[in-house]
Amino acid sequence: MRPRTNTGQDLTPQMNTDKHGLRVATLLGVRRNASLAPFTTFRVGGPADYLLEVSRSSNLKDALAAARVDGLPVTILGGGSNVLIADGGVRGLVIRVHGGEVTAISDDRIRADAGLTINGLVRWTINRGVAGLEAWAGTPGTVGGAVHGNAHFKGRLIGELIDGVEVVDLAGAATRIAAADMEFGYDRSRLQHTGEILLTADFRVGRGEPSALRAVARESLAFRKRTQPLESASAGCIFQNPDAAVDRVPDGIPPSAGALVDRAGLKGSAEGGARVSPTHGNFIVNDGSATAADIKRLIDRCREQVRARFGVALRDEIVYLGF
Repeated sequence: MRPRTNTGQDLTPQMNTDKHGLRVATLLGVRRNASLAPFTTFRVGGPADYLLEVSRSSNLKDALAAARVDGLPVTILGGGSNVLIADGGVRGLVIRVHGGEVTAISDDRIRADAGLTINGLVRWTINRGVAGLEAWAGTPGTVGGAVHGNAHFKGRLIGELIDGVEVVDLAGAATRIAAADMEFGYDRSRLQHTGEILLTADFRVGRGEPSALRAVARESLAFRKRTQPLESASAGCIFQNPDAAVDRVPDGIPPSAGALVDRAGLKGSAEGGARVSPTHGNFIVNDGSATAADIKRLIDRCREQVRARFGVALRDEIVYLGF
């Protein structure tokens, strides 16, 4: 079930009547002790002390201001892919940035809100004959999450398509940043260490025939269906692929995390309700009964056995929240 987004609502804090004096508690739409599992693609995880869904930058800024007054930690959640939330949940305020719009800002630039899904962005471009993003069809998560982690597909990084972004810091100050200053790298951007939160991203685009763009999108979707366990609850790839500059992968093994997990004999291995996908060794799936602890144990087991067998230290692509 897709939760309703508080689009267009005024989230400005009202007069504080909460007996604990928490300004966050007065935000319109905020929920206490709200389960986060439904908002993740793994479908696991405990509650947030406070959960608020926003789509507009003004609402996000209001929520950050309220949390700052209360001294509460803030966690940003987008589409819920690529994350594992602890069974004990997340303390403080969790802001789920979800929904938004796309705007054409020039003949070769479009601007997408952070909470928009990548698939929603791709559909918008294809329907208008806008080329450049069609191969990203089927990418889970939102624009914000993709930029934060510099999402990759078939050797391409989404940061290669970005012209600039607008971010807000935890003090509520908004700034525009050129792509050259985003520190994009494999699974990396500056947002991971500055604490800045994406508001919008500008993409470089061209023109194309919608029918040809749809054909590319269908090919990407077909590739994902062949190679990934899309029918099961997962978070996407668990580990980053080895870095040729620092990792020595044994001869005869492709330089990919999935191949290393596979050659270590771990495909199909399980911990509780969590299992390494038989389809792709870098995916862990939830059979419907897994806990975050099950998944974490299986991740650690894969890392330890790959290191013991091949001497390669697998690095996390997944992000842990609440651990």
